[in-house]
Amino acid sequence: MALPARKQLAYWGIAAAVFLILLWALGNVMLPFLVGGAIAYFLDPVADRLERAGLSRVGATVTISLVALLIAVLLILAIIPTLIQQLTGLINAAPEIAQRLQGFLVERFPELSDSTSTMRQTLAQIAGAIQAKGGQLAETLLSSAMSLVSAVIFIVVVPVVAFYMLLDWDHMVARIDSLLPRDHAPTIRRLGNEINAVLAGFVRGQLSVCVLLGSFYAIALMLAGLQFGLVVGAIAGAITFIPYVGSLVGGTLAIGLALFQFWGDWVAIGIIAAIFAAGQFIEGNILTPKLVGNSVGLHPVWLLFALSAFGSVFGFVGMLVAVPVAASIGVLTRFLIQQYHSSLLYQGYSGRPADPAPKDEAAE
Repeated sequence: MALPARKQLAYWGIAAAVFLILLWALGNVMLPFLVGGAIAYFLDPVADRLERAGLSRVGATVTISLVALLIAVLLILAIIPTLIQQLTGLINAAPEIAQRLQGFLVERFPELSDSTSTMRQTLAQIAGAIQAKGGQLAETLLSSAMSLVSAVIFIVVVPVVAFYMLLDWDHMVARIDSLLPRDHAPTIRRLGNEINAVLAGFVRGQLSVCVLLGSFYAIALMLAGLQFGLVVGAIAGAITFIPYVGSLVGGTLAIGLALFQFWGDWVAIGIIAAIFAAGQFIEGNILTPKLVGNSVGLHPVWLLFALSAFGSVFGFVGMLVAVPVAASIGVLTRFLIQQYHSSLLYQGYSGRPADPAPKDEAAE
């Protein structure tokens, strides 16, 4: 005899609460395992295809690991040094850029030279706020970096976790399936497949969009002669998964740098702006429809809310789990709506035979 629905909801609610508490308490400890698990999840379809091609699971896992190692070495040798060099140059050039900006503003707005003007006081307040927030951000980043066991251990643990989880992925899925309550196993499997389809459509597709769009921005900006084009392209591509934020931040940064580097050369500045306009066209009309699709069930507003909520409560680890949790909640919400539409609460008594009257009323 199955447990009453109320008791089942209580047990599942307790399990969800325990998961959230562990996520909050062990966030930094769980970070390498979450990242490794995410990598294994992304690469599992590749391993399945290699198995269908005739390789064993061990051979497929080793092949994927060797290819990933080769790609990492190529990135370290070819791209990362240039990226670090440009990032360092951008940081070193920040004071000069700020000084030129101040001179430009004073030239265009002479009232800024008056220390009592409202505009100058407002800019001074904004600068002070930015400086204070920048110091807090630097301190937070430093403390966060120091709170990790160490960057070296993180770099070592993530590939090891990803390797073993990829190797045993099918066994883990089968083990979890064996633990499902038998009365609800078919429904849970169906919901799990829908959640997996949403994640596969969004996360894998959006990751491809980030890589392709970031590469386009970086290459195009460097060919256009922008000094820090690789850094700007990397930043714009990395945050493309946040709707509208990647293009806004990347475009503002690129055009701002172009104004200082090419001031007076409006053709060059226009080329930089045209690159981001072309990137937005490619993303909206080609990359996102082809790689992500239009029916993955993750609305941009819902995604922004999930990233903000989980990031503020659980930090960086929360942002990692925000997308799968948002996808899961979306699938479960649609399932509950379907159940509601087929329930008596929604349909009422229309079309149903009338209940028989009580015997005493029938006799009257």
